[in-house]
Amino acid sequence: MTVGLSDRLRKIRRAILVAIGLAIAVFQLSSVFGLRINTSPSLPMGLYIITADAGADLVEFCPVEPFATLSIVRGYRDPGTCSDGAAPLLKPVIASAGDVVEVSARGISVNGELLLNTAPLTRDTKGRHLEAWPSGRYAVDPGTIWVASSYHPRSFDSRYFGPVSTAAIRCRLKPFLTL
Repeated sequence: MTVGLSDRLRKIRRAILVAIGLAIAVFQLSSVFGLRINTSPSLPMGLYIITADAGADLVEFCPVEPFATLSIVRGYRDPGTCSDGAAPLLKPVIASAGDVVEVSARGISVNGELLLNTAPLTRDTKGRHLEAWPSGRYAVDPGTIWVASSYHPRSFDSRYFGPVSTAAIRCRLKPFLTL
């Protein structure tokens, strides 16, 4: 009976080690194959693939200061490959040059259409104060985009940090395998 139990424990331990090894391998190989793993609630969890399609509506970028530091200090971003040592953000593009964005307590409207789940919150999940981007109408300038997740109401996006320079875009992505 003891032998049977120790054999089962060895098999379970081996299976766990294999699973961990596979997870690490997938994570390491994902960048080689142009894949990004998203575990944040801003988008469906899963794999996203880098694309050369300039019209792809998902972008990866590193936020600028002071929002980069704020997102690190508050734990909004995991460790990663941005110059600040944190992970880049993966967000949907909601507006680009020529569009008109309106920011209000109701949320973000683009060309007069209010986007779901974009109302700025006054507190984060830990009760800390959040400062929304100033309310108003903004013409999107050339060389900038606005990003926001209508997928999740707690996304850290343009409702807090405003427009993003297109120079900050590291890559454009498309969903590959999502849950």
